[in-house]
Amino acid sequence: MNTNEQYDKAVDSCREVFLKKTKDYGTSWRVYRTISVADQIYIKAKRIRTIQETGVQKIGDDVISEFKGILNYGIIGLIQLDNAGDGQEELPVAAVEKLYNEKIGMAKKLMQDKNHDYGEAWREMSQESFVDLILAKILRIKQILANEGKTLISEGIDANFYDIINYAVFGLILIEEEVHPG
Repeated sequence: MNTNEQYDKAVDSCREVFLKKTKDYGTSWRVYRTISVADQIYIKAKRIRTIQETGVQKIGDDVISEFKGILNYGIIGLIQLDNAGDGQEELPVAAVEKLYNEKIGMAKKLMQDKNHDYGEAWREMSQESFVDLILAKILRIKQILANEGKTLISEGIDANFYDIINYAVFGLILIEEEVHPG
């Protein structure tokens, strides 16, 4: 299986969870502001880091489900950046799926471009690094929000969400390959 196929397989499992939860809960996440989405990703990444550092997991959700949650919250963050304040709290499942597919398509294109330039260096990285990078991206998002969304030379909030999504996919791929623990 090549990287594109592995990427699609990882995303398919995340999309399935996302759409099932949309059917269960509706689009209650539409009330989230960017800071709330960032905090949700922070909580999940911090939990993975704690499990990595202590080797102990006390609740049922495994590292795989946390990476899936990080990816899905990254998608929520991107959707909210484009549609926050539009007044629509409830979206039909078909509309959510379309938005999800648009955002993940853009994330995959970014991954392909970066893989070309970096030679898939992520395959030699540790799971700990993915988690640390996700945490750093969250801190960047929080700083950009504190700066009222303005940056001088840095990429914006959306770019950080796209990177977070791709780090989560990389984590899932390497768990599937049994390179990293799940």
